[in-house]
Amino acid sequence: MVEDLNFLKVKKVLFLTLLIFLFTSKSFSQSYNFKKLTKLDGPWGSSFLNEDELIITEKSGKIKIVNIKSNKISEVDHNLNFLDYGQGGLLDILFKDNFVYISYSENRGDWKSSTSIAKAKFDKIKLNFKNIFQAEPPIDSGYHFGSRLVIKGNYLFASAGERGQGMIAQDPTNHPGSIIRIHLDGSIPNDNPKFEGNSNWLPEIYQIGIRNPQGLSLSPFDGKIYMSNHGAKGGDWFGEVKKGENYGWKILGWGGKNYTGTKIGPKWKPGFTKAIQYWVPSIATSAITIYKGDEFKEWNTHALITSLKDKSLRKLIFNDKSNVQEEIIFKDKIGRIRDIQVHPNNGKIYFLAGDNLWLMEKS
Repeated sequence: MVEDLNFLKVKKVLFLTLLIFLFTSKSFSQSYNFKKLTKLDGPWGSSFLNEDELIITEKSGKIKIVNIKSNKISEVDHNLNFLDYGQGGLLDILFKDNFVYISYSENRGDWKSSTSIAKAKFDKIKLNFKNIFQAEPPIDSGYHFGSRLVIKGNYLFASAGERGQGMIAQDPTNHPGSIIRIHLDGSIPNDNPKFEGNSNWLPEIYQIGIRNPQGLSLSPFDGKIYMSNHGAKGGDWFGEVKKGENYGWKILGWGGKNYTGTKIGPKWKPGFTKAIQYWVPSIATSAITIYKGDEFKEWNTHALITSLKDKSLRKLIFNDKSNVQEEIIFKDKIGRIRDIQVHPNNGKIYFLAGDNLWLMEKS
């Protein structure tokens, strides 16, 4: 009799657990709608031209304009001398005040390339770009270009990866592995670190010690710029861009290891910039944004972090740096997420994931 009662209790617990699981699963699936809008070919970066159109790069070399209402796609010709090699190709793109800015792996000859930035007056037929920055030196590598772009006032911030060269990120006489800060015309601000006590730094460099930064976002709330960065085997992070500082790669490993399994270095130590959030094992952080909008107004001021490896969107509440709260919004819904954009009017979210443009909205 006692055994029968225990069995009934176990059945009751299992039944209640199943009901809770089904309820929470159902409520989650009803929270958001995902709509596949258009098919693309390896999309990488995007930017709103207006409330109806996105301009999008494809890594293999095409620039396209997508109308998010009609899903019509048009291709824009351009004159970029790019190299589609490994992780390189056309990267981020940014539209501002009738100009288009783009980061790309520039073909510098003999399989050498650099993370370069070009600017063109907007035209729907052809974009005639002119370089405003080239990372020096050009390197024969298909790895770790970065790269994202952010405009703050008259300044253009860009992330440049260390091209798989490790300790080059500790050498401020080379651009790879750094945050770049220039004026919108490519000229150099006279208050960059080189002119304020770091005389050995290249004049465009704002911060060093970075590995492969594929997320960069200006917060509309505190005016600060935030970034995400790939670690090696673990050690991804989200942190703040800080003038004249050093995130420590490859002295620091941020909790990760080399792909061979050997230790890189400590997660953090005094004298280096400390990230706000780390991920070990790696989630392969990609584009980020500090959300501002009406569709998900409860997320205002929060950071949204996209992931390639685990195909997730994560939300960070980080106003209290000693108690960062992380939530996985979704996972394995739309594939590897490369870019995220928030609609400037309604706050709905658009993703480049896999080979598609996706819309996410409330149910």
